[in-house]
Amino acid sequence: MKNIPYFSRLIYLAAIFIPTNIVAQISTQQKPPSSNPNIIFILADDIGHGDLSCYGAKSVRTPAVDSLAKRGILFTHAYSCASTCTPSRYGLLTGHYPWRLKNTGIARGDAPMIIKPGQSTVASFLKYSGYTTGVVGKWQLGLGEGGFNKQAWNDSITPGPKQAGFDYSFIMAASGDRVPTVFIENQRIVGLSKNDPIQLDYPNPFKDEPTGKANPELLKLVPDESHDQAILNGISRIGYQKGGRSALWVDENIADTITTKAVRFIEKNKNHPFFLYFCTNDIHVPRVPHPRFIGQTTMGARGDAIVEFDWSVSQIMGVLKRLGLENNTLIIISSDNGPVVEEGYKDQSHEKLGKHTPGGPLTGGKYSAFEAGTRVPFLVSWPGKVNPGSSNAIICQIDLMATLSALINRSLPAGSAPDSYNELNVWLGNSTRNRDFIVEQSIGTLSVIERFYKYIEPSPGPLREDYSKIELGNDPDPQLYNLKEDTGEQRNLARQYPARVKVLAEKLKDIKTGVFVRPGFNEPKVKIEYRLSKLKHNE
Repeated sequence: MKNIPYFSRLIYLAAIFIPTNIVAQISTQQKPPSSNPNIIFILADDIGHGDLSCYGAKSVRTPAVDSLAKRGILFTHAYSCASTCTPSRYGLLTGHYPWRLKNTGIARGDAPMIIKPGQSTVASFLKYSGYTTGVVGKWQLGLGEGGFNKQAWNDSITPGPKQAGFDYSFIMAASGDRVPTVFIENQRIVGLSKNDPIQLDYPNPFKDEPTGKANPELLKLVPDESHDQAILNGISRIGYQKGGRSALWVDENIADTITTKAVRFIEKNKNHPFFLYFCTNDIHVPRVPHPRFIGQTTMGARGDAIVEFDWSVSQIMGVLKRLGLENNTLIIISSDNGPVVEEGYKDQSHEKLGKHTPGGPLTGGKYSAFEAGTRVPFLVSWPGKVNPGSSNAIICQIDLMATLSALINRSLPAGSAPDSYNELNVWLGNSTRNRDFIVEQSIGTLSVIERFYKYIEPSPGPLREDYSKIELGNDPDPQLYNLKEDTGEQRNLARQYPARVKVLAEKLKDIKTGVFVRPGFNEPKVKIEYRLSKLKHNE
């Protein structure tokens, strides 16, 4: 950061924790102009670039998603903020790269909240711009404060989504394979009996409570050793849970439950602008789709869970049509990270995959530095406003906050979402301009993409994750790929183009130290981009 004035550095470092009173300055909660649309962001879980039929899948059909893609714009080079769930969701909601903040790894179900009260988010910005905001589904950004398992599980759990700007919340604390296996509505566990309080413990089992390791005869799914702890609904999880029997979810009904809550949120707020962040459990493990979806594909539970996800999308589309809200609702569909086939449970996903390729033509998957880790489905639909078609423009979920700011013509709070760019014209299909750069985060390493050249910084990690069989993209030497000519990242060009490697390595270093943030923060950005633009293709 030596090129940035000291005062500017202080502004940048302070930007991630903007007090609520500053956020409130952008509005007095007045109702937005009627021209501003409702906004729905549907975030799938672990759905890859090749898992939807609009992206070329043949073994599974996703007609609801396909219909939105047909009347909207489908992006082929869209990226999540990370190749795993928690950091990806943090970046999407805050416009702040998760690797800039400690403790943004995959959150346990008893983790403290990562988004701090008063920190600007998409939800808080839209709330103070007059929108009613709601989150339904998987959260996995932590709850409460003060450390692990410090939450008041049997009372009001705070901080939570409300402190992140959501008026309404109906969430799963973490993922389906982690305790607690209960729904939390407006920060209280749903259906919890005072006579049967819930207890959690991640390191230590509770006495006389069955576990997957000790009681395999009680299981309906065979777990690996990392998922063989508390047994709930015949499925062993990560972590231990006791009590709260009246509040336990039924895995087979999760999609029905959260989709119904999302539909009701839309119905309740049909007469004024709303923002719905709908995070499905599908297709994360354990994959236990409702019986009506079983056998809908030849790929077993994973394929059937994709069909279940598409059904959830169809229900959102249906209520919008029934209420006459279709033409005034912007819908975005994407995934938190790339695909994983078999993980945590032996559900025969590998055996039944057939010719289906979850990552499409891409290499890697969830956790990976290769493209399938973070290049995800992304489509935008808004009848009459989006220019329909397909786009190969390079875009990223980190830009949600700045893009929505442009959409509703409201300025972001000073210093908020420092890594988020306004990409509205691209997202609406009116421009094909690429984002200046994309930073990809995987387990243990970062990559940067500029003009279809991708640099992966050296990493000593393993080459492959044994259980899921995913190529992780780690290498002790630098890697350089031309994604336009080598989509599958098979030809490392680092030795052939050392000048380009050097420039991209320096650029990634500058991004890490804060040089590359939203235009208006500083000047060195122009100088560094010019240095790269002087390179010829063969350098």
